[in-house]
Amino acid sequence: MNPRFEQQSSGSIPSINSESEAVAPQDAPSKRRRRWPLVAGLSAVAIVASGSVAFAEAQKTVTLDVDGTSKTITTYSGSVAGMLESQGVRLGERDLVAPGADAELSDGDEIVVRYARQVTMTDGKAERDVWVTVTDAHEALTTLAERGGDVALVASRSGDRVSLPLRLNDDGPVAVVADGSARVVEDHSESVDSVLDDAKVDVDKNDLVSVVPVATLAKDKTINVKSAKSAREAGADVAVQVQRVESKKVTKKSHVAFDTKTVQDDDRYADEGKLVRTDGEKGVRTRVIQVRTVDGEVVFRKELSDKVTKKPVDRVIVEGTKERPVVEETSVEVETPASSESSGSSEPSAPVPSGSVKEIGQQMAAARGWTGQEWTCLEMLWERESGWNHQAANPSSGAYGIPQALPGSKMGSAGSDWATNPATQIKWGLGYIADRYGTPCGAWGHSESVGWY
Repeated sequence: MNPRFEQQSSGSIPSINSESEAVAPQDAPSKRRRRWPLVAGLSAVAIVASGSVAFAEAQKTVTLDVDGTSKTITTYSGSVAGMLESQGVRLGERDLVAPGADAELSDGDEIVVRYARQVTMTDGKAERDVWVTVTDAHEALTTLAERGGDVALVASRSGDRVSLPLRLNDDGPVAVVADGSARVVEDHSESVDSVLDDAKVDVDKNDLVSVVPVATLAKDKTINVKSAKSAREAGADVAVQVQRVESKKVTKKSHVAFDTKTVQDDDRYADEGKLVRTDGEKGVRTRVIQVRTVDGEVVFRKELSDKVTKKPVDRVIVEGTKERPVVEETSVEVETPASSESSGSSEPSAPVPSGSVKEIGQQMAAARGWTGQEWTCLEMLWERESGWNHQAANPSSGAYGIPQALPGSKMGSAGSDWATNPATQIKWGLGYIADRYGTPCGAWGHSESVGWY
């Protein structure tokens, strides 16, 4: 940026130009003017000199207005160009002067100079750089809006600094809009940074800062209506708007349903019902999304990844296919010894079932009415405890047999052959379950909860 743009000034001759180079006047101004109250153009500002060259060379008192700052000078220059050169005012190709630089100079003339400045404007859809020959943001916005639609000037950023190559408003206070409310700053001649400081509004490197007409604030739903009205009533025409920008990664997780599979087991009887071998477990799907918000409103969204971070576990159900054979029960009668010296006594045993250990167990459980789901619970319970092995021994606890009695000698109440006879162990185990838990499913639920029964 040209050094002359560091000092903000005011003017009222809006124009959009191409690139130019210019240097600020060297003489200190004596008076700052308000906007140039002309509409027809720069050529209408100055009074064209008349008379002979001799008179043009005479001493003259003229007013020089450079970017809204005017002073009265005495000069012997016969032309506008000569007077500007004597005052150290150099013009770029986009700068404007009225009357023209080659015009004759007369006593009492007013010469107006407007430097061109490049600003960034936006219509809410796209940004573009334009050149304007105005000195405050209010006039620039008014001129640019003549093309149609709402426009804003985008402030340039350098770290946490915010700047604009124009004064904000020469004719009134400036509103500062941030975080949903508007505040009015009376000292409108200051820089954007200073106005933000006065309003006690902090900005970070991600925030967007723009200068907008106060009239457009009512259309912004993120701004408190009462605050926007107060800014208008205070006489503010323009507002410095701070929009909070946040960019973050958002992680979203959702469940992945599991499937249910049924497998057939040729070693399991068909009438035993279905057995849940594996409980299903839902998986997890994780999505990472880049989200950008402006004042809380999402303006950009992009999915960065979408993965199944935990695979679901299928629910597996076992279905038996084996046909149960017809079992013939036999009874065994045990004689009571006649000798009174016998060390023990025995009673005739009940009919003894035959078949595999599980078949015996199922028949004895059925005799108690424990079929269907109750048999399934019993089968799973003792499968976990001993694998239905009547010689299973736990070396650490001393538990023994199919029901894992602790100690195993407890099963002697069901028969003296408790250590070798699966039926005796099953008889004792069924009685234990009935007394302690009521049913096999009650025992299975307790085992599932604490790990033992």
